[in-house]
Order: sequence, then structure tokens, then C-alpha cells
Amino acid sequence: MDAAKRLVTLNRIRKLSRLMDTSIRIPLTGFRIGIDPIIGLVPGAGDLVSTAFSAYIIFLATRFGIPRQDLAKMVFNVGLEAVVGTVPLIGDLFDAFYKSNIRNLAILEQHLTVVEPELKKAPETISENQFSKV
Repeated sequence: MDAAKRLVTLNRIRKLSRLMDTSIRIPLTGFRIGIDPIIGLVPGAGDLVSTAFSAYIIFLATRFGIPRQDLAKMVFNVGLEAVVGTVPLIGDLFDAFYKSNIRNLAILEQHLTVVEPELKKAPETISENQFSKV
């Protein structure tokens, strides 16, 4: 994968992680949640859908050659959130506070800081439409 595609993939991971975990600011508190705990309110299927989104983010992260131990941490984060998320209401509160996708994004970005520092510093403004023009 060339540098432009890697940047597009990284930005996709960033956007999905933030959408799932921090896209909505709760007024007067400054606390942010994403759609993950909201989707999780749907009994059964909600947690499955949230876990599928998180698994997709991990799949995208594997394209960066992330080490096994970091990948294991990422899978653990999603697994923990999936298991605890099955508990009605308490699981949704856990989802709102634990934010496994943001944790996994931090793991990936820490890896990229060491392996590809130029990619880590790249702006998040390139979109897939801009990529097609490159």
C-alpha cells in the first residue's frame, strides 16, 4: 500500500473511531460519547453491530503491520467492551466510558510514531475523493 492509500486508511480509522466513541458532546458537561453506546441500547443486535464496527477498525489497522502484542491489546479492548456491553444498561454505560475504539486508535498511532512518523504527522484532511485525484 502506498503512502496516499495508507493516509486514507489512517484517516478512515480516525473518523470511525471518533464516530463510535466521541462524536456527540453532552451539553453542559463536556463529556463526549459516540454512537457505540447508543447502538448498544438495541438488545442483542446493537452490541453485535458495535463489535462488527470495532472489528473493522482492527482489520484496517492490520494493514499497517501492527505488532502481535499491540493487535492483542486491540482485540482485548474490543472483546472486553463486547462482553461487558451485553449487560443491559450497565454495559452501555461502560461503553460510554471505556471507548475501546479510541484506545485502539491510540495504540495504532503510537505504533505509527515509531514506524512511520511522517504518516502520523500527516493532516487528517485528505479524503477519499481527494485521493482519487492523486
